[in-house]
Amino acid sequence: MTGIKTLIFTILVPGTIAVYIPYHLVSSASERGSLLLGGFRYAGLALMLIGTLIYLRCAWDFTFAGKGTPAPIDPPKELVVKGLYKYVRNPMYVGVMCVILGQAVLFESLPLFAYAAFVFVVFNCFVLLYEEPVLREKFGESYRRYCDSVPRWVPTGLLRRRSSINSA
Repeated sequence: MTGIKTLIFTILVPGTIAVYIPYHLVSSASERGSLLLGGFRYAGLALMLIGTLIYLRCAWDFTFAGKGTPAPIDPPKELVVKGLYKYVRNPMYVGVMCVILGQAVLFESLPLFAYAAFVFVVFNCFVLLYEEPVLREKFGESYRRYCDSVPRWVPTGLLRRRSSINSA
């Protein structure tokens, strides 16, 4: 049942943010090609694929390791610190941003780049003002330790963490 709820949430929320709204932003011919990226624009396809895979892996971890969904009304019951969550605290949002940015590159769309910036600001505010306080309250000291060791957005410790694992 949790998997079905995750699927419904994925279609409704990330689907709207990363597919439906961008589609409408570039659906008029005047909004396409506002940047001239040439052949580089096809790198947007790779970015979209990477973002989709990131999101799907995180949704999987929320469903099966966390025993919940990405939806704030049915969050994981366990703190998820495995998979991509070992490297960055918000990989699901990073995945959605990659999909939006990939579309902006593919369609050479300045309005989509502006939309991506807006979405990031909204994501950041949501994380700072809602998610982190709720997780701090729910998971206490274990979440504080997690925040101390894993960055919010950019996996800066990835290389350091790999070398310390290999030397152990």
